[in-house]
Amino acid sequence: MSLVRENVPLKRFSNFRIGGAARYFVEVGAISQLRSAVRFAKQRKLPVFLLGGGTNLLIRDEGYPGLVLRITFPGVSVHGATLRAGAGATVAQLVAAAVRAGLMGLEWAGGLPGTVGGAIFGNAGAFGGEIKDSVSSVESFNLRTGKIIRRATDACQFSYRNSVFKERAGQEVILRAVFRLHPGKTRELRRIAAEKIAFRKARHPMEHPNIGSIFKNIPLARARASTRVTTEMLGRWPVKNDPFPVIPAAVLLAEAGLRGTVAGGAMISPKHPNFIVNVTGASARDVEALIALAKERIRENFGLELEEEVRRVG
Repeated sequence: MSLVRENVPLKRFSNFRIGGAARYFVEVGAISQLRSAVRFAKQRKLPVFLLGGGTNLLIRDEGYPGLVLRITFPGVSVHGATLRAGAGATVAQLVAAAVRAGLMGLEWAGGLPGTVGGAIFGNAGAFGGEIKDSVSSVESFNLRTGKIIRRATDACQFSYRNSVFKERAGQEVILRAVFRLHPGKTRELRRIAAEKIAFRKARHPMEHPNIGSIFKNIPLARARASTRVTTEMLGRWPVKNDPFPVIPAAVLLAEAGLRGTVAGGAMISPKHPNFIVNVTGASARDVEALIALAKERIRENFGLELEEEVRRVG
């Protein structure tokens, strides 16, 4: 397959700027390209990894031993109160199109990184909103059968930072999605989206390469059930809706004294401790060491298990 390249460094496709090379790499933005890439992998009995925007991936230093498919299906179009978007379109493009059209429902995602496919895969959310709230249907491609599947929202099995596509990771490629929105006022929607973008810039360590929140927030009910979490702790910890009551993981990480902790070239951000940043040529091993330390410290201090949002590749 002429589009396939060998030994392609993956760090350039990750917001972390970390990771080794893919043995084989191809960008696919059409069904014909996707079918050809799948044939290439099957003929060589290669494992396949699906790459979107690279905004929540920790690519290991050894790279990936099979074929990396970078999904670039493009485009966002408006049809009345409906948006149609390719999986390779960015969330920023999706939000901008909705705001320009005066359509309400995605403005909470202002500044959210990554692609539409990635947002659906992990049911991205922030500020009490989730991508599932606006999804009407999703089309995907089954890598084994070669069939295109169309699912309505319920069939996508969305849950907290999860979906049927994440549960079936490596089995299906998200191709495109339809979003059902509601009429709104363009000026107000633009203000809200800009407010979210400004919040991220002010609160998140955007000055260093990062892949967003490393850990999921802690459901309040789980915190209450821990024998190591006291009433006094619960009284001082903030609770937010995400979209159900949670304690921000950043709060626990800060209270555990992890701000600014360094391993090699990686650091737990002093600005937002649920971010690990690549300060000076960090390796994946550096990041993994900090993840392991954070989990251990939170387990020891509060009897709680941190769940990762980040996906590891390789």
